[in-house]
Amino acid sequence: MHHTFGDGLPSSSRVPMVPVVQAFRSDLPPGVVPFPDGTDILQVLWCPFTHEFPGSPWPLVFWRDSSTVRTVRPAPPTDPAASRRYVPAPCVVHPERVTEYPSWDLPEDLADEWRDDFRRLQAAIPPHGALPLLSFSDFAEAPGIKLGGYPSWFTGEGWVDCERCGRRMDHLLTVASWECDGASWHIWLPLEDRDEDGGRAVPVDPTGLALGDVGSVYIFECRVCPDRPFAHWWDCS
Repeated sequence: MHHTFGDGLPSSSRVPMVPVVQAFRSDLPPGVVPFPDGTDILQVLWCPFTHEFPGSPWPLVFWRDSSTVRTVRPAPPTDPAASRRYVPAPCVVHPERVTEYPSWDLPEDLADEWRDDFRRLQAAIPPHGALPLLSFSDFAEAPGIKLGGYPSWFTGEGWVDCERCGRRMDHLLTVASWECDGASWHIWLPLEDRDEDGGRAVPVDPTGLALGDVGSVYIFECRVCPDRPFAHWWDCS
């Protein structure tokens, strides 16, 4: 059910879905996301209106086999009443594999044990102006839109259990409003996106998304159940 927080509502019950992410298996580093047998394309679309729960666009996940694609139909126009903050600007990405570690999901005893290591990491970062205060999550989890890895929570863990088998679902995709913020770019921004002085040379919001107060939509899937059921959660600062 659609809900409004100041935005318009669709005039029809049939709302064109908005393409959010399309990834070919051949373009991804090996092992980032296990594709179902017989598929080589991951497509994520969503309804570009706020839904009553959990208060975000409503995504759908499709796994496809490119060999079965014949005629590519033109994308339908976005509903004129849709919030522009839910419609990403078209862009091409160049996937890069990075190593992450959990922060919110890190057991408390390990967080205490590694606290000094995090401080040493912070001290090792080359300064660029006044370095902001960095948190565990800034070091542990890559920000921005990403496949696999650990979710970068804002207010607390939002893992979803599979309604069929009861198992905790795996993180498939994070769709974030920003690719980095005033702190995390010092660590995660690629070298090619920095200026000659080492500063940030690209916008933090290349897709134009604004999911709540700079929030993210997290999409999960169950890799045990045969048809890979999925679910999502939304969180913002």
